[in-house]
Amino acid sequence: MKTINNLKIGESGVVKKLYGEGAVKRRIMDMGITKGAIVTVIKVAPFGDPIELTVRGYELSIRKEEAEKIEVL
Repeated sequence: MKTINNLKIGESGVVKKLYGEGAVKRRIMDMGITKGAIVTVIKVAPFGDPIELTVRGYELSIRKEEAEKIEVL
C-alpha cells in the first residue's frame, strides 16, 4: 500500500482510499482530500512531520499520522 508519506518531494498521486474513522477521516475530507483528488508533495519537514501538499489548487500541511491514512496510486 502506497500512502502520501511514501511520495517524494515533487511527486504526485491520485487518492485511492482514506483510512481512519470518525473525526480523523472527516477532517481529511474537509481539507479536500477525497477519492480521486490529485495530491502533490511540495515540502517535507526535516523529521518528516508535517508534509506540505497541493490539493485542488491550494496548499495545506498535514501530519505524518494523517498522511499514513491516505492511500494513493
